[in-house]
Amino acid sequence: MSTVYRATDTRLDRRVALKVIDPALAGDDEFRARFLDEARNTSAVDHPHVVPLYDVDRAPGPGGEERLYIAMRFVDGRDLASLIGGRPLAPERALRLLDQVADALDAVHAHGLVHLDVKPANVLVEGRAGSEHAYLADFGLTHRGATGHRTGAGDFLGSPTYAAPEHLRGEPVDARTDLYSLGCVLFTCLTGRAPYRGTVTEVIDAHLAGQVPAATAVLATAAAGAPPLGREVDELVRRALAADPAARPGSARELVAAARAALARRPGPPRHPREGNPGADRATGSSPRGAVRPDHPREGNPGADRATGSPPRGGGNGAGPRPGTGPVVGNPRPPTGPVPRRQPPGPPPRRVQAPAAPADLGAFGRDGGPRRPVVVLAVAGAVVVVLLVVLVLALT
Repeated sequence: MSTVYRATDTRLDRRVALKVIDPALAGDDEFRARFLDEARNTSAVDHPHVVPLYDVDRAPGPGGEERLYIAMRFVDGRDLASLIGGRPLAPERALRLLDQVADALDAVHAHGLVHLDVKPANVLVEGRAGSEHAYLADFGLTHRGATGHRTGAGDFLGSPTYAAPEHLRGEPVDARTDLYSLGCVLFTCLTGRAPYRGTVTEVIDAHLAGQVPAATAVLATAAAGAPPLGREVDELVRRALAADPAARPGSARELVAAARAALARRPGPPRHPREGNPGADRATGSSPRGAVRPDHPREGNPGADRATGSPPRGGGNGAGPRPGTGPVVGNPRPPTGPVPRRQPPGPPPRRVQAPAAPADLGAFGRDGGPRRPVVVLAVAGAVVVVLLVVLVLALT
């Protein structure tokens, strides 16, 4: 219907985006009326996330024909489709951008308008990641009221990839029609691809069939190793893309807020085994990396660290004494409980050399008592004396 140029406003000396109606449609009363409606609808929504309109007028074309144009703010950035580029955005970044789009879309709906062309290519983004500003653009199909969103010949106007079933069927539309499209954009941001792909006919048939693919499964195929989105995100996407408009969220803000809550509760990233020993956590039953172990210095045994295979205290990565509760990777027989605190050993016993018996002890031992041979001789002497006495008495 039109072509957008980067141009310069010579009166104010500023860059603008200049949207000019297609020459082939310049003489078509229906499309001229739609073009002017776009200008009115855009200017009706004064919102920080809607591209501001500067001017609308007509000018002679190269062949002298009258050409309608709209002058708007020039957004020095990229559209969301190119930012995605077939790869999923980080969920936090996607939510920051869609928060702004949702604000703009609710403002459009508050004016009784339906955008009817919400898609990544119509979201313009300027600034750097973390401080990006998003604009909802291209109000060429925006319509006031439930009907009249097709051409006079009954042709569909819009992007089938992101269009709601009622829009595709030519049925009455309202704000919920845009919420369906916003749900498709959310799906695309999180997975890197639109919900339905194929030929135009195949895409339209898929929208009408209402078999919404699970975003988690699509992401697992598109980006192996990415954290799963979770069942809540899948359920939210199915709700946003429901065939029945009454089953969809109540507003664009509600949809994005629900996505934020669901993503906050999604499963964590897959757990990676410890470097250098992939089976360490399973083999030893130790806590995952990042757990800590109380420090028990091995006093009195300087070689204990080397004996158990653990790094010496204060070593390893240079982070000081190693805390921890689990066993050390590489120790085939890890402790099953807290490591007991070893008491420092007392002073070693003094070795005393037993002295030899001195030669001057004579008939006495080291303790001053008589030795055994001396006792025997004394008894024998007494016996001899008794015998002599008996003999003398006998002779007399």
